[in-house]
Amino acid sequence: MDSLAPEGEAPPLSAAMRAKIERNRQRALMLRQARLATRPYPATGEGSSKVKAPPKVTDTGGGFFLEEEEEEEDVAEKIVHLPGPVLEFDYLICEECGKEFMDSYLMSHFDLATCDNCRDAEDKHKLITRTEAKQAYLLKDCDLDKREPVLKFILKKNPHNPRWGDMKLYLKLQVIKRSLEIWGSEEALEEAKESRQDSREKMKQKKFDKKVKELRRAVRSSVWKKDTSIHQHEYGPEEMVEEDLYKKTCITCGYELTYEKM
Repeated sequence: MDSLAPEGEAPPLSAAMRAKIERNRQRALMLRQARLATRPYPATGEGSSKVKAPPKVTDTGGGFFLEEEEEEEDVAEKIVHLPGPVLEFDYLICEECGKEFMDSYLMSHFDLATCDNCRDAEDKHKLITRTEAKQAYLLKDCDLDKREPVLKFILKKNPHNPRWGDMKLYLKLQVIKRSLEIWGSEEALEEAKESRQDSREKMKQKKFDKKVKELRRAVRSSVWKKDTSIHQHEYGPEEMVEEDLYKKTCITCGYELTYEKM
């Protein structure tokens, strides 16, 4: 199994992630160039402001002064951003058809270089739930959430009950690949699944045998009743053992009563 990345250290970006960042940067540059092409300079009145100058004092010679307020227009320096260099887009190559494409559903959500025309949502690029990924491919939570690279997923409302939490849907192709990284091969995965199935069947059989045993014990305890009445001996005919010595035997329990006659 692959070791996890040490805590506190940022994992290296994949080639797909770097390409996505570069496409976003170039897209932003093209939008900026388009805005500058339609309106390269600020409109009239933009970039200028009126500043109130200090009052001008005039000596009238009549023993008082006049204050005259003047407004001066301070024109700020107009800043014009030069358009950035025109860069070529870094197109992606589809793994299925080999054609170039800009973006796709699988690339945006799962970082898989496959165009929308080649997407097979029913088979190869099918989405499966987190529970199915763990049960069918014997994955643990750490295999999905912590092992690098962390598997991408999308959230979707639960179709059985919208009040329940959102479902996490993973790309089946990536789940199979992660399972093979852990178990090594499909044969080892199948052996592990069969072993777990046998253990599960043994546990079920053990629980069933335990319930049957408890049921039998309950049936026996309900049918069998302890006889708490006092036993009354029923003796058979009298027998002489010796002279003046006789005995009787209980026909029910076999008890022998010995006695003498005078």
